[in-house]
Amino acid sequence: MTRKKILIVAMICAGVGAGCGRRESRFAEEEAAAKRARKAVDDARIIRADDEPGNWMTYGRTYSEQRFSPLKRINDANVSQLGLAWFYDLDTRRGQEATPIVVDGVMYFTTAWSKVFALDAATGAVLWSYDPKVPPEWAVNACCDVVNRGVAVWGGKVFFGTLDGRLIALDAATGYPAWDKLTIDRKFRYTITGAPRVVKGKVIIGNGGAEMGVRGYVSAYDAETGEMAWRFYTVPGDPAKPFENPVLAKAAKTWSGAWWKYGGGGTVWNAMAYDPGLDLLYIGTGNGGPWNPRIRSPRGGDNLFTCSIVALKPETGEYVWHYQENPDEAWDYDSDEDIILADLTIDGRARKVLLHAPKNGIFYVIDRATGELISAKPYTHITWASGVNIKTGRPIETALARYTGGKPEFVIPGPLGAHSWQPMAYSPLTGLVYIPIQDAGFPYKSDADFKMKGLAYDSGVDFAAAGMPQEPKIKTAIIGAVTGRLVAWDPVQQKQVWDVERPEAWNGGVLATAGNLVFEGTARGNFEAYLGGKGTAVWSFPIQTGAIAGPVSYTVRGEQYVAILAGWCGVFPLATGEIALKSGRVRNVSRMIVFKLGGKATLPPLPAAEPEILNPPRSTADMATVHRGEAIYQRYCSTCHGDVAVSGGVLPDLRYSNTLTNDQWFQIVLGGMLQPNGMVSFAKEISRGDAAAVRAYVIFRANQSLAESKSAGGDAARR
Repeated sequence: MTRKKILIVAMICAGVGAGCGRRESRFAEEEAAAKRARKAVDDARIIRADDEPGNWMTYGRTYSEQRFSPLKRINDANVSQLGLAWFYDLDTRRGQEATPIVVDGVMYFTTAWSKVFALDAATGAVLWSYDPKVPPEWAVNACCDVVNRGVAVWGGKVFFGTLDGRLIALDAATGYPAWDKLTIDRKFRYTITGAPRVVKGKVIIGNGGAEMGVRGYVSAYDAETGEMAWRFYTVPGDPAKPFENPVLAKAAKTWSGAWWKYGGGGTVWNAMAYDPGLDLLYIGTGNGGPWNPRIRSPRGGDNLFTCSIVALKPETGEYVWHYQENPDEAWDYDSDEDIILADLTIDGRARKVLLHAPKNGIFYVIDRATGELISAKPYTHITWASGVNIKTGRPIETALARYTGGKPEFVIPGPLGAHSWQPMAYSPLTGLVYIPIQDAGFPYKSDADFKMKGLAYDSGVDFAAAGMPQEPKIKTAIIGAVTGRLVAWDPVQQKQVWDVERPEAWNGGVLATAGNLVFEGTARGNFEAYLGGKGTAVWSFPIQTGAIAGPVSYTVRGEQYVAILAGWCGVFPLATGEIALKSGRVRNVSRMIVFKLGGKATLPPLPAAEPEILNPPRSTADMATVHRGEAIYQRYCSTCHGDVAVSGGVLPDLRYSNTLTNDQWFQIVLGGMLQPNGMVSFAKEISRGDAAAVRAYVIFRANQSLAESKSAGGDAARR
């Protein structure tokens, strides 16, 4: 059979969502795939996903989102033989966060800028690709890079959301669009970065933008036609208008002031799970917008349904129950981190539970039928609370938590969260949840002069006051305190069983397998395996770049593979400056990387990096201008180009820019010269004098860095 014919057959099989299992296959799994040759992915197949362990048919493999693979051909006895099977380089060096979906030998995944690829899962051969042509200027609305976490496959179609708010259905065989629906009002700064789920023929999708003045909601669209079936708003709107449903009228009583003018937040940008037995869809909701509750809801209130788990009926969007993890939230502790469903025996009683490890550092076990809190314990070091009152379900906050004074209050965790979107996993064999953790605090201070802006990050927190101090001893202590861990957590006993210490934060999502293995990518550029029961390191492969996405495992013709989409990205390397550089100056080499036992492929050597020399013009601006530029930079620029003008490596470091001495600076900042790259014009909100002040600040910081490098022996002058 020719190469062309092989690809055509693979594409036809992908279109019906089935296997193309060869008639002569010696493997029962392939024979079963052949019998399903005319059956597309649907509820029944996903519900019975354990009957098809070689497929990864939805974001967390099953509706329960456990990210546990029953495959065990790769196991603790032979993992040392794991080698590179194939890789596929991407056409972008921006963030990669997607979990690939693998259905009967075809791999589907998204990349930065919401592009979609379909590859032969055994060879990496391209079947098709699709570029939705996201307007590059929409990047200014994305809090945390132009990323996308994946697709859903259903009924011969591939569904995905785009950064600019569309939900698109593609024909799985050809990649041609079947329908394209705008899910947002583009007057507001919504984005979509999360993967959709499909339940009962409805495509479920949320959005992001809580820091950009939006009102959160989740929507369902008919998989065949693209028509919207329902929408559930997670926070109430303007009370002068009718509420969309009665539960929002009740929620409005937990808000104060003119919250609707700020959007309110509560966005559903990541977490979803579904229980077919209870017929409940679970969503995690985002932080309040702005973060600072004294701005959005000045007279207090719990601000429902921010920072909550909400249970809905998937066919109608009808509210069933909620549990709020952070009433009146103030720290960007959203509850959008992955939800896991499991059946556990607790105190001698069988319980259907929901497991959650949100940003706030507390591990929750919730009855998923009723929303009753069963237990809640900190899974890492936190200072904002001492625990949770099990009777009321409310956190017991500490005195420092609310940063009500006039100076910064250092709170742990900070906005990165103790655990962010990077997927955790649960193994029913070990009974453990594996959580990628970062230990990083943040100095919160209210922004006394806050005003909503259309192009800035609207947190209501003073980012200038939170900038990295340049006193060497303080800076060294802060950087040294930011670390990461992979933690194995017992959800029944609510205690840590083992952990792997990492010197850096922002490591990858987790996969657990029946081979007693736990896989995770790291910020420093390795893909690693550990024993599920003990945490012993048993395998590592240098992948040349940081990896934060969730790995998967699947089989094709009886061969088991482990895959991860690699690429250094997200809010940590974009926004945290020198703290991000602690992970090393990791290059973003965006690629899909796939392993198998006995794999012999090799990655090409990285080209030698040309070091840039820090050679700024002399700083001549007065300190008043420098401080003015600092405030503007931290509000508008730091979330992309790094805290206090130090890039974490994804986007350019402005200290090294050759525009510091010419008018190109203004052509970029005000004229939109680099808009095709995602750098919009800020002329609507920043004057030429403002832009000049920002440049003066960057020049000042470049000279500071140069002086520091000379005192340290010159290393910091190169990058």
